[in-house]
Amino acid sequence: MNRKTLVLAALVTGLVTALVAREARAVFEITAEMQKELDRQTQQIKGWAADPVIVRALIWENEKGPIAGMDNEKWKTVRRSDDLHRSFLNSDAGKLLSKKLESSGGVYLRAYLCAARGEAFVSTEKTSRYLNMGQPGFDIPFSTALPWQGPAELDVFSETNDIHIAVPVLSSGRAIGVLTVGLDLGKLAKKAGK
Repeated sequence: MNRKTLVLAALVTGLVTALVAREARAVFEITAEMQKELDRQTQQIKGWAADPVIVRALIWENEKGPIAGMDNEKWKTVRRSDDLHRSFLNSDAGKLLSKKLESSGGVYLRAYLCAARGEAFVSTEKTSRYLNMGQPGFDIPFSTALPWQGPAELDVFSETNDIHIAVPVLSSGRAIGVLTVGLDLGKLAKKAGK
């Protein structure tokens, strides 16, 4: 194949992938009953955010601050097997979140904590971003101390309809960080009997 053919094939493949993903996102409708279940889950996640292990981890991270020189582009080069990433998983807060996910029967897919400057520092899997300031899933809960619910989306890697819920982590009544949890909408609907 010549270069023009390869470029055209790549463009068509990208367009088809985008259209399929858009259609898949539209397939899962958040009904009033499903929203009630998501609201219930949000309350449960708020309980996680109040756990002393989570609060202590955020206080410590806020004192320490982001990793010097780390940005989202450098974060993409950090391998899952890297000691830095493993420290995100193996902290007390990381272990606590992993247990919460494991006990959910697959309803909860991933969880991560972001400190006051938006840096992710605890996670159950490698996040796509290290710095989250400027993203609604961080900015809204952190600045308003209210939960945020993202849109239903197709996760192309797991082929599941997911939704993210982010809640503020509070200390003395003010937000010191954000806990974000990804949920599998299909499993959540089955568990709720919808």
